Amino acid sequence: MIQSSSRHKNWPLQNCYLTKLPFGIYRFGSMNENTQTQVTPLERGSGIPLYHQIQRQLMEQIRSGVLRQGEPMPAVQEIASRYGVSLMTARQAVRSLCEMGLTYSRQGKGTFIAKTKLEKDFRQVLSFSEEMKARGASARSKVLSFRIQAPPAGVRKALNLNPGEKVFRLHRVRYGDGVPLGIECSCLPVTLCPSLLDDYDIGSSLYRALELHGVFLMTASEVVEVGRASAEEARLLHIQPKSPVFLLTRTSFLEDGKPVEFVRSTYRGDRYKIVNRLARVRYDGGSVLA
Repeated sequence: MIQSSSRHKNWPLQNCYLTKLPFGIYRFGSMNENTQTQVTPLERGSGIPLYHQIQRQLMEQIRSGVLRQGEPMPAVQEIASRYGVSLMTARQAVRSLCEMGLTYSRQGKGTFIAKTKLEKDFRQVLSFSEEMKARGASARSKVLSFRIQAPPAGVRKALNLNPGEKVFRLHRVRYGDGVPLGIECSCLPVTLCPSLLDDYDIGSSLYRALELHGVFLMTASEVVEVGRASAEEARLLHIQPKSPVFLLTRTSFLEDGKPVEFVRSTYRGDRYKIVNRLARVRYDGGSVLA
């Protein structure tokens, strides 16, 4: 607690605290008078774990906007002091929010309130750049490699390639508003656009570059699985190893049904959610009604 000094004896400093923010900045607040830091006493005899009760209160503060998107979470020490619990219990509450995708950690900087998750919509064939633009976000890529190579067996089968045919392999980290969101590895037949290696501006949309060469991807088949980030994926995505991720496998086709793109992607589970809108079909006297 911060006590009132004689010089400032009229200040209402009872039950006040300082929150340490990044870069040596401190935030001043009151547990009683400032609605941003009101605390509901924990029900210690209820049988509900204390960390879970703290988690629910923090979730409500995030939902109501008291804890704002992009801002740092209160320090674990502050949470422990505020609720009268151990550091271990406070850490468990904060960790559970990270696992739910409501917060995220940046190495050396702390834990922050996550932005609303981006929707991965399967109703349209969109490039990452087009998805970001549709959501009002800026997109950029960091190219890890771009080369011609012999395709692995799985790629050869997916693209229905003949023996000896080679592919372009484009390996990128995808950023939205400066935050690494996913890793993509795209393979396309060299015969599709032989000059792509020389013509393609690696900082631009691949789909747009293909369209300039008269190649239009019209349909796609995509499979979504869940997994844990490897150490290398975690490093590239700025997340902890073994964090939840979405694993996407997409095959894209021309209008005539020819497969021309095979992509394996890893996307952050704390920044994405999968959305698929369904319509119920009912049967009425042998007729199918949507």
